[in-house]
Amino acid sequence: MPSSDPQAREDDAWPDSALRAAGPSDTGQPNLVDLIALADETALAASGLGCLDRCLPLLGDDDQVLRPLWVSIADGTAWEGALGEVRGALGVGGAAGAGETAGSGGSSRSRGPGADSDATALARRMLDAVPTARSADSLRTWADGCSAAALQIHRLLDAGSDGVSPLVAAELRRQVRVLELLGGRAGTGGGLRQVLDVSTEGRRVLRAVVSRSRRSVAGAD
Repeated sequence: MPSSDPQAREDDAWPDSALRAAGPSDTGQPNLVDLIALADETALAASGLGCLDRCLPLLGDDDQVLRPLWVSIADGTAWEGALGEVRGALGVGGAAGAGETAGSGGSSRSRGPGADSDATALARRMLDAVPTARSADSLRTWADGCSAAALQIHRLLDAGSDGVSPLVAAELRRQVRVLELLGGRAGTGGGLRQVLDVSTEGRRVLRAVVSRSRRSVAGAD
């Protein structure tokens, strides 16, 4: 699935989407693939950005770094400018951000072994693939890929569990909730505020998981 953004490599495919196909018989939730297919531009932007937001602990410590894009979703303007600001802060397509060496392709904290390194690479892929044009078609491709990538990140960080782990199941519920909150809405007011709450909760959970994982790796060295 090629990205709509020129900074993302065309041969860098998104992860397998099997986890997203879980239906009511598996999770008790609506089918996520169907929700993405039916979502409007605003819901798609919030869905993809929410996935990236919840995975921010892999890219750095600034929980507010995506704020320009959230503001753009709320007011419907300046998406490309907001994206440039975010990429500059995170060292993509511009000057490297704090804690990162120019040309490294990610934070210095991301250079851990195994699952942590793979999860960080996926989070970076989500950021690289943000479309510069805020259109339903480009956002649907991105949101679809971010959905799969975020679930894969949670699976990698909870590798000790068989099947759909509690961490993955919780992320699946959050993705569904975001799309339900913005279904048929303009994306402003209560719906978007609740989406931000959902993403904040998920980011806190993942930050704790990442911190625990990195302490474990450091203790083993």
